[in-house]
Amino acid sequence: MSLTLSRMKYGPPLAGAFCRSKILYSTTSPSSWTKVVSEAEKIVGYPTSFMSLRCLLSDELSNIALHVRKLVGTKHPLISTARGFVYDSRNNLQLRGLVVLLMSKAAGSSKTADPPLEGDLISGIYPSQRNLAEITELIHMAFLVHRGIVNIMELTSSHGALKDMQFGNKMAVLSGDFLLANASTGLAQLQNTKVVELVSSAIGDLVQGVYYENSRTDEEKVTDDILMTNWEEQIFLSHGALLAKSCQGAMQLAKHDAEVQEKAFQYGKHMSLAYKLNSDVQPFVAETSCDTMPFSLNSAPVILHQEALGRNTWINQLNQLHRIIKAGKGVSSSLDLCHYHGNQALEALRCFPTSEARSTLENIVYAATKF
Repeated sequence: MSLTLSRMKYGPPLAGAFCRSKILYSTTSPSSWTKVVSEAEKIVGYPTSFMSLRCLLSDELSNIALHVRKLVGTKHPLISTARGFVYDSRNNLQLRGLVVLLMSKAAGSSKTADPPLEGDLISGIYPSQRNLAEITELIHMAFLVHRGIVNIMELTSSHGALKDMQFGNKMAVLSGDFLLANASTGLAQLQNTKVVELVSSAIGDLVQGVYYENSRTDEEKVTDDILMTNWEEQIFLSHGALLAKSCQGAMQLAKHDAEVQEKAFQYGKHMSLAYKLNSDVQPFVAETSCDTMPFSLNSAPVILHQEALGRNTWINQLNQLHRIIKAGKGVSSSLDLCHYHGNQALEALRCFPTSEARSTLENIVYAATKF
């Protein structure tokens, strides 16, 4: 499964403009993520904050929560991460598990499975597929918690008391490891070696993606010559692999053939890339966008701007970066690329029968590519 894309594959500006109009003018495009998620939760049978009750109510996590409360009032990022679990305005914490369930329901039961799959469908979804959706969310949460670990060596007095940061790091490691251990246990209980292999490889991809994100110094991140193909490979590892391989795993659990599994993988991959591109472009296209709004130097508009402008000119423009990128080709190219991945995700859904679940998966793409 190739992770790289050349410019020829998503086309020149005219092709990108066609892709954009195809999505933005869809009559089924919902107005907000909240609406999409609300509709999707009704379809799959229950609200999808997949931090399981078994995990939440366990004695181990209760003890961790008591210790984490000691960090309230400090500046450790674990607190903001924990708040995000409770409220996230873009619903991206529960998106992965929700998509896995929608994909499971859209595909339905396999007509060619031999022997037929045992077990009752609940709202059109097998219990093992619901368990996989929960496992996917636990893995995602574990990595979010682990990302909250701060580098003690780079701290200054403005970050807060050193002992608070050290204690917060211990809690982040302990909490993330606990969530990941629960996910691993649940994965083994699925008793499907192919799915275990898929999700295990996704965890490896996440680790590799995070390593790439943190392997260069700040100075290198500013001046390094990054290509868009490198960006897509890294984003797939750190943001797309878990969803893509979980969607594929859900098809494997229902004993669908290799073609259906591949289409599920492609939907998860391209939807993740479109979602990340949408997020990267927001500082430049949002109504509240201004020249002082923070943005990542590794975001798609910045990288595409570098490619269009040339390396030497790019380095000379760093002091006026936001305004220049906002007015340059990087933003429009990012929009085109976002819509390309959105259309690829929609194309992957064509093999599934028409249903409410399939329509909702399409609506998720529309929402992820709406600006």
